[in-house]
Amino acid sequence: MKQNEFKCLDALPSTLSFILFIAQLVYGFYFVENENIIILEYTGVGIFILSGVFGLAPVIVFPRRGGAGKGMDFIHTKKIVTTGIYSIVRHPQYSSFMLWAFGSMFIFHDFIIVLLGIPIIILTYFDMIQEDKRNIKKFGESYKNYMKKVPRANFLWGLIRYLIG
Repeated sequence: MKQNEFKCLDALPSTLSFILFIAQLVYGFYFVENENIIILEYTGVGIFILSGVFGLAPVIVFPRRGGAGKGMDFIHTKKIVTTGIYSIVRHPQYSSFMLWAFGSMFIFHDFIIVLLGIPIIILTYFDMIQEDKRNIKKFGESYKNYMKKVPRANFLWGLIRYLIG
């Protein structure tokens, strides 16, 4: 088996996270009767908007700066992208998914939503750890150095580090 060959188990955390996220949304929209705690709901919407930035920015930035050949998908990146959103967090799309789960907890403020959201966050974080391992294999010391400079998912700490240089 090649080193880069995909294994079904690699997709298990993402698949489970996605299923739980869909369950979170379906349950939230169809079964939760909110008490209309406006501050929680607005906070959740703000988190959703932030997650949109983290989710969409890589789609725009990564293909242009990652060195994938013309017509190639961004997963075929040949160099580490360290600018833009990637100078704040290493895994903005995974961070986006965690923010969506967290935002749902605020919007719906229901115990079941929280119970569904916690494993989403844990499984997504596990995915980030696996992605770091794959990137270390792919890029070696350069990626290890990047890991020392940019947090995995803590965008607040990443933004502070970015701003103070």
